[in-house]
Amino acid sequence: MSRKAALVVVSGLVGKGAPPPQPRVPARGVLHPTAGGFWFLVRLLPGQVPDAFAKAAPAMAEGWQVHAVRVTAYRPGVVRVVASATDPLREPRVPRQREAVQPLRVAVGALETGTQWVIDLREVPHWLIVGATRSGKSTLINALVAGLAPQPVALVGVDCKGGMELSLYGPRLSALATDRRQAVKLLSALVDLTLDRMAVCRAARVRNIWGLTEEDRPTPVVVIVDEIAELFLLASRSEKDEAQAAGTALIRLAQLGAALGVFLIVAGQRVGSDLGPGVTALRAQLGGRVCHRVADPGTAEMALGDLNPDAIKAAQAIRPDQAGTAVLASGDGWERARSHLVSESQAEATAAEYAHLTPYLPELADFFGSPSAGPAVHLERLDGDNPDAERPRDHT
Repeated sequence: MSRKAALVVVSGLVGKGAPPPQPRVPARGVLHPTAGGFWFLVRLLPGQVPDAFAKAAPAMAEGWQVHAVRVTAYRPGVVRVVASATDPLREPRVPRQREAVQPLRVAVGALETGTQWVIDLREVPHWLIVGATRSGKSTLINALVAGLAPQPVALVGVDCKGGMELSLYGPRLSALATDRRQAVKLLSALVDLTLDRMAVCRAARVRNIWGLTEEDRPTPVVVIVDEIAELFLLASRSEKDEAQAAGTALIRLAQLGAALGVFLIVAGQRVGSDLGPGVTALRAQLGGRVCHRVADPGTAEMALGDLNPDAIKAAQAIRPDQAGTAVLASGDGWERARSHLVSESQAEATAAEYAHLTPYLPELADFFGSPSAGPAVHLERLDGDNPDAERPRDHT
């Protein structure tokens, strides 16, 4: 009988008489419970990368029998593992307001982690929101407008579908353009407004309007553009100049507006490079991205691809019965979220309730004519309609 040590084969390695190598397990941090699960940190071993843990997330969820596991890079050499026992987006709850409302900051829904979904325009000044019909895009805009209406800000609308969407907020809008011709005039006036504010900041030797005293600080302006494709689509060559002018004005507002108190919310059912180079240039200036369920892969690619390619698959996995669910992307990663349900009637009632807060902007009033007699509160509407008249509705 041979007394030679037997060969040991472990994971393709052959050792002569040696004990099998023991796998090294990465060090796990303290387990932190959350409202819907738990999270912990893992320190990576030499040679390991976060992608390996991200690919193993479905296996972790299956093994732990939880709804989902998300793995994100926490810092170099460390990943954060978050486990959700149930789907927090199935019935998101409106969290209690524990602190005073900050200007230009609105809690519009809930994140997959169970925390608030907050859109803070001071932190991320410009946003792109895409989604197919009945995906929840309009509901998100309703929630955003309802949160901004009580605040000391001016709301300006560009709705080239005849005002069917944004006219709901008519009493709270300082101006509304309902076709491309009016949009070009309004956007050009807003560019002039930013240039005037730039001169004020330069004279005061400050870099933005927040460096001015409260008495000298101009009113922040939030510009909501609904159905961006209507601004760029061309039915004839004669419309080319208008489309280019609208795109150029939007890009200039995106480049200059953040420091000068002008913020953009650009929404659309479809956004693609086929609409023209202006759309791609504008997208580069919109740091906040929200992608609901979309009808074509190109829109998801346009909205999320340049910031976080991994988010595209998550957006394409949103089902038709998950209205309001969206994927948020930034340079730091991506998250799933769902907006609170704010109906058209609720948004309309909120706009009417705070109509008295609609600011008078002399820069726009000088361009479009003086407001009607009485207290200088509202700007003259660009579409010439009476704000109190019946407004059409579009359920999208």
